[in-house]
Amino acid sequence: MRKIVITGATGMIGAALAKCAASAGIEILCIVRKDSGRLGNLPKSGLIKVEYCGIDEYPNLNLVADYDVFFHLAWDKTSGALRDDVDIQLKNIQYTLDAVRLAKRLGCKKFVGAGSQAEYGVVTERLCPDTPVNPSSGYGIAKYTAGKLSRLLCSQIDMQFNWVRILSVFGPLDGAQTLIMYAINELLAGRSPELTRCEQMWDYLYCDDAAGALLALGDRGVDGKTYPLGSGSARRLSEYLESLKSVVKPDGALLFGKKDYYPHQPMYLCADISELTADTGWRPEVLFEDGIGRIITAK
Repeated sequence: MRKIVITGATGMIGAALAKCAASAGIEILCIVRKDSGRLGNLPKSGLIKVEYCGIDEYPNLNLVADYDVFFHLAWDKTSGALRDDVDIQLKNIQYTLDAVRLAKRLGCKKFVGAGSQAEYGVVTERLCPDTPVNPSSGYGIAKYTAGKLSRLLCSQIDMQFNWVRILSVFGPLDGAQTLIMYAINELLAGRSPELTRCEQMWDYLYCDDAAGALLALGDRGVDGKTYPLGSGSARRLSEYLESLKSVVKPDGALLFGKKDYYPHQPMYLCADISELTADTGWRPEVLFEDGIGRIITAK
């Protein structure tokens, strides 16, 4: 794998993927929106080329190029009520198929698409490649459909395929509204984060480890397989937050039980990464506490 394409390259996982690929000497084409306000997230490297193209413009992008693997991380409207906007999420399915066809035009031999744990719905067991899916949100339904249809299209146009159902990834470029960044920012500001009881068993993975897994799949993922992606181990969410506090502000306070769980709150989330490790050799390397330390250093 000498040359790759990344959509959604200015997001947390996309930027980490670009950084890890560049450090490995891989040439990268980053496809980003013309009006992106996050270009500063991309690492500075002579191996990185930027092409401006919106997610709805892939059919119009004509480049003379010869790349190896296409990583499709872009997705429109991923937060809040828009996750259940059926018209927007339906468009994302078409955008994914457009990305497959773009990958073919760019000479790619493999397409790796970013799915989500939302495809499984609410479960109480470790997430395996063959765990039954029952998505309830529009976002989860669209991700599942996009994965199935893009796999079918890849088989029709003779392109290898992997789909990655990503769990909870964190890192310096995480959104301020996420639990991890909210807790960090509140503690740094001298305030006490107001939280639910945080009884969930959860699986957090640092962004650089997620990027390493994607690169490993680009190289060695078994054609046609879907892989869940997490750290492979679960801890109670309250334990994660206590560990976070010990790094950020040991004398701070966490206000557990101040907020209610939102409706249909999943209480268990953990990836079974045994197949991913067996097929690619990838294992996570960054401990949660070290990841929090990296976030603090980057601020």
